[in-house]
Amino acid sequence: MGGRPSSPLDKQQRQHLKGQVDTLLRNFLPCYRGQLAASVLRQISRELGPQEPAGSQLLRSKKLPRVREHRGPLTQLRGHPPRWQPIFCVLRGDGRLEWFSHKEEYENGGHCLGSTALTGYTLLTSQREYLRLLDALCPESLGDHTQEEPDSLLEVPVSFPLFLQHPFRRHLCFSAATREAQHAWRLALQGGIRLQGTVLQRSQAPAARAFLDAVRLYRQHQGHFGDDDVTLGSDAEVLTAVLMREQLPALRAQTLPGLRGAGRARAWAWTELLDAVHAAVLAGASAGLCAFQPEKDELLASLEKTIRPDVDQLLRQRARVAGRLRTNIRGPLESCLRREVDPQLPRVVQTLLRTVEASLEAVRTLLAQGMDRLSHRLRQSPSGTRLRREVYSFGEMPWDLALMQTCYREAERSRGRLGQLAEPFGFLGMQSLVFGAQDLAQQLMADAVATFLQLADQCLTTVLNCDQAAQRLERVRGRVLKKFTSDSGSVQRRFIRGWGLCIFLPFVLSQLEPGCKKELPEFEGDVLAVGSQALTTEGIYEDVIRGCLLQRIDQELKKTLGANDVSCTLDGCLEVPWEQEGAAPNLNLVSSFLAGRQAFTDFLCLPAKSSANWILAASLLSCSCFRSGFHRDSPVFLVQLAEGLSHSLETVSSHSVWSFQPTPRQ
Repeated sequence: MGGRPSSPLDKQQRQHLKGQVDTLLRNFLPCYRGQLAASVLRQISRELGPQEPAGSQLLRSKKLPRVREHRGPLTQLRGHPPRWQPIFCVLRGDGRLEWFSHKEEYENGGHCLGSTALTGYTLLTSQREYLRLLDALCPESLGDHTQEEPDSLLEVPVSFPLFLQHPFRRHLCFSAATREAQHAWRLALQGGIRLQGTVLQRSQAPAARAFLDAVRLYRQHQGHFGDDDVTLGSDAEVLTAVLMREQLPALRAQTLPGLRGAGRARAWAWTELLDAVHAAVLAGASAGLCAFQPEKDELLASLEKTIRPDVDQLLRQRARVAGRLRTNIRGPLESCLRREVDPQLPRVVQTLLRTVEASLEAVRTLLAQGMDRLSHRLRQSPSGTRLRREVYSFGEMPWDLALMQTCYREAERSRGRLGQLAEPFGFLGMQSLVFGAQDLAQQLMADAVATFLQLADQCLTTVLNCDQAAQRLERVRGRVLKKFTSDSGSVQRRFIRGWGLCIFLPFVLSQLEPGCKKELPEFEGDVLAVGSQALTTEGIYEDVIRGCLLQRIDQELKKTLGANDVSCTLDGCLEVPWEQEGAAPNLNLVSSFLAGRQAFTDFLCLPAKSSANWILAASLLSCSCFRSGFHRDSPVFLVQLAEGLSHSLETVSSHSVWSFQPTPRQ
């Protein structure tokens, strides 16, 4: 839009920002190293400790989180002076948004006009709401008022707008041609925002958990208690957001008076200046973390070798120190819990339960409908393109944003009420909480789909006629729904425990900060005697408080759910939101898409040794065409299933039209 900053970032300003980033890393990395050690100890203790008697009933889907690639024409407000210009936009499967001058430029592999990671953006589809947001950025008219106001560009009604707003980046203003196109882009962009925002929370790597804990501890040392949405994004994006929040008041006071223009022109210029600062900080944080990567890899390998042989001694010493600490702080801690937490805990637990329960119930309904459609289609059309299309649609259910929107909306419904309950405790991370519930719904749907496909593969053979095959699928349907009910109860409890901790733990720590932490130095000798950086008095102190909080949460869960299997131990209390079972240990922060032949079998959510996989692998390697004519009494369901999903690899765009062409009988 209108005016630009009176001066871009000069060399001195860039050097100042570099110094700020260096200071941040210098203070943060020691916290990160300590949490890496604690995370490795936690991982090893879980591997060697007793396993939970009732694990997940559903199979773990190997299909990686993604969004369907979405592309199409839009108009964008860009240029200097800004004007609405046609572009061709592409949302990649990893959630990155790109735009090109025209469709041919994209199809020919040309350079894009611009691109952005969607981390931290908020999507607005109301022009009036967006204009109010711009007005709030610069409520006072300061500086030079002589520059022409370009407000008319946004005052002209935009029929189907798509405004992407970010607290520290330039706003992106798009417009679709129709309401249907706007709706499709809204779903796609919201999916991309969530996918890129929860990359660390979804990771099972100890390094990811260590990083998030280190960010929390670093901010507590800076005097900031209370969870918010700063931890959305990659590690470099999180550190960038931390520093931007620290620097924003000073940056606003120093630079805002010097911006030219007035009103919304000034607000737009402010977002452009923030974008330049954000880019410089992000580059510095990325470079610093990349430089730390070799040290981190070496440290993780060393920690694995040194902690594993001494894990029993470490855990015994931690238990001894924790027992003494618990005795020392019991009085102030119990007083704080009774006075501050207990009155609000029932309402918080019930609201969290309603949030996740409604979302998972919607998942169950969609899952049952999908399995019913497959059985019905098998009876009606055992060898046609409709069956293959139904199989493809069933396999894609977890990633079908339009279909899953029903579940995602349920996760949004309690946002306002829960926000009101949690805000007095300093919790401002409602977007993270909603994303967590939505990710949980998507993962459980993916696991259920994977389980259904494997059980179907085990029970269907070519000797069955269509009615027999459909009857077996109906029995599989019942088994999957029972497993889903069992797992949904478990994940609801984990969700409530994890987010209950996020809401209450920082607040309790802040309340106990003045007095209880003064007693920690007397335990330093016992901890240092172990000679391992995996144990710290501060870490054990937080574990004690965390355990007491979880006992309160578990008691409330028993009242609410009537569950008798909700328990809390010191090790068990280390759960966090989005924690998922069954993932293989991975000591590095790695998040990349699968490649090669193994990716195909993982992509289909099928068992590694299933007959469908063998058929699919043969068809992929030999480029065989689909079979189209099967005898009515021999549906060969899994052959069609594999072939239908194989064909779907070529039609992943959200707006593609499935076209299965008839092919000769083999």
